[in-house]
Amino acid sequence: MRKYDESDPWKLANAMGIIVLFHPMGTTPKSCKGFFLYQSRKKQITINSELPEAIQRIILAHEIGHAVLHHDAAKMRTFHDFALYDTSSQMEYEANLFAAEYLLKDEVVRERLNEDTFFFSVAKELEVPPELLDFKFRILKLKGWQIESPILANSNFLKNLSDRGEDT
Repeated sequence: MRKYDESDPWKLANAMGIIVLFHPMGTTPKSCKGFFLYQSRKKQITINSELPEAIQRIILAHEIGHAVLHHDAAKMRTFHDFALYDTSSQMEYEANLFAAEYLLKDEVVRERLNEDTFFFSVAKELEVPPELLDFKFRILKLKGWQIESPILANSNFLKNLSDRGEDT
């Protein structure tokens, strides 16, 4: 974000030379949400076009996280929710942290919390799943904030977004 001075994930992907494609992949909980592929020196993210736009934005930020953090590993395999979503996946955890830090600005979270708003209400206002806000809380805690999340999200939380995608 700092390198490209871009806060919109769609514009960031474009600035980074990442091709973003949309393809219908289903709406069931087991449907693929998106994936990152690096092949022949081309970076590509494919997003499930059947997801709500707010969820597509989160998936894109998550996949950009893979493009930035796991570029070398992507040369060997595709990142997607079928193979890598499990609670022990360090790469999924890191991509979630990337998405949380990219999409949720410290100042905005602080402002919402200062208004005595409950955790789940803040997530709804920010149009993100509570699990992504939990990942942001982890980052803020490392930055020295005295903050506790009422939930402990697993790295695989994106896998279940279609169950409640319209709620975010």
